[in-house]
Amino acid sequence: MVILVIVIVIAVVVLALVIGAYNGLIRRRNQIENAWSQIDVQLKRRLDLIPNLVETVKGYAAHESETLEAVINARNASIAAPDTPDGQAGANNMLTGALGKLFALGEAYPDLKANQSFLQLQEELTATEGRVAYSRQFYNDSVLDYNNKLEQFPTMFFANAMKFDRREYFQAEEAARTVPSLEF
Repeated sequence: MVILVIVIVIAVVVLALVIGAYNGLIRRRNQIENAWSQIDVQLKRRLDLIPNLVETVKGYAAHESETLEAVINARNASIAAPDTPDGQAGANNMLTGALGKLFALGEAYPDLKANQSFLQLQEELTATEGRVAYSRQFYNDSVLDYNNKLEQFPTMFFANAMKFDRREYFQAEEAARTVPSLEF
């Protein structure tokens, strides 16, 4: 009788560990999905602001068509990029570089720099960039928490059996970490 009670207690403890590990992994995986959707929302907001900014700049810097085309092409590439951290990171890094060159035009054209629409759009994009950065950080923190849980004892045994896979971080490419040189 004592052996049966011990076996039942051990089975209940093991079952509680499995349920706790599974629920913890599900909670962390859902947090990653939520964090990714927040990045997606901010990136879409950013993409929606770009056409207005390009139209505003066109009137003042029409002969800067190469820069404007680079922004439009980068925006289109970002829209077409795969909905994965690597796919979106690469496309959005390219877009960030193109926007940097576009904002630099404001320095070269005083009338553009004084244009209220340009300033407002630039401010909105700057604020959106801040929200994108925050969302990326939250996403990466969620991925770190999830990946750590996958490697912790005893969850690591259950995670493999339940087919929970590591997630990738949203990382900037090496080119995005350097400041572009601009010549006018």
